[in-house]
Amino acid sequence: MSRQNPITTIAVDAMGGDHGPAVTVPAAIRFLRTCDDLEHHRVILVGLPEKISPYIEQYQGAGLTEKGLLTLQAASQVVEMDEPPAHAMKKKKDSSMRVAINLVKEGQAQACVSAGNTGALMATARFVLKTIPGINRPAICTTMPCEDTSKTVHMLDLGANVDSTPEMLVQFAIMGSVLTEFVDKKQSPRVGLLNVGAEEIKGSEKTKQASLLLAESGLNYAGYVEANELYGNKVDVIVCDGFEGNVALKASEGTAGLISSVLRQEFNRNWFTKLAGIVATPVLNGMRSRLDPRHHNGATLIGLTGIVVKSHGGTDELGFLHALQEASRQADRDVIAHITEKISEIFN
Repeated sequence: MSRQNPITTIAVDAMGGDHGPAVTVPAAIRFLRTCDDLEHHRVILVGLPEKISPYIEQYQGAGLTEKGLLTLQAASQVVEMDEPPAHAMKKKKDSSMRVAINLVKEGQAQACVSAGNTGALMATARFVLKTIPGINRPAICTTMPCEDTSKTVHMLDLGANVDSTPEMLVQFAIMGSVLTEFVDKKQSPRVGLLNVGAEEIKGSEKTKQASLLLAESGLNYAGYVEANELYGNKVDVIVCDGFEGNVALKASEGTAGLISSVLRQEFNRNWFTKLAGIVATPVLNGMRSRLDPRHHNGATLIGLTGIVVKSHGGTDELGFLHALQEASRQADRDVIAHITEKISEIFN
């Protein structure tokens, strides 16, 4: 299962998202220019050539194309952000999203990144790539900020499955644990199960059964995690059903936006910050940076036989850059092979 090709190629759905090539192309060029080992990385921009080419020229990407580091793969269709997933799969087989995923299936790319329609991306990726043997359904996984600024927490599922079984929650735990171990380099990651309380008697029957299975799984299971511990250092992986996970994620994003807004308003109106501006400004900027969702952009559709990273549709160049970097890290560290091996090991 180990990779033979030392070059990591990322297929980018250049037309996806609210802004399309205006964001995806400059982010791809910036990604390549900031790679420490540029000779081992490639990007394929997939989409309408007449829409993509002007941005390659505008952001001085011609040199990268001449070296073969940045290439363009034509696709004649675009999946709209509000398009039903079934329609996208049946009627748009030459969409930039579908072609980018096909490149992963064919081995021409090791990862796909898209800011497009989440439902269409999940449905198409699952149809084209299939799930890893032993995985019932893929999950959506992303990193959350942590009290310790040097750490992050992987959380899954964040909305792909709203009816997860206890066995599926164990599968999510395995995938999150492997992702944390090989991408974040944390040995024996601590796994927690999101619940309404820390006591064993609390929670739904599904959660209680999943807890029993996790305790017997061989993973480093730390027990229940409550919502007020999401940003603590208690665990490295938080497992939950897609319904609870999506609610927690959206509530976190809303809270972060509110805090950032309040801090800025207070900073502008409070007279004493004018006297201590030299100190206050770096502190405020540091807090805003930690809360900035762009720095945590890039949710993995984990459990598929290929790497697919979903960027937020409304993100900017910086946010999409972080999604590209996440895809690159997972491909470089051969996450799919490690998940496949761990799933086989535990369920056998």
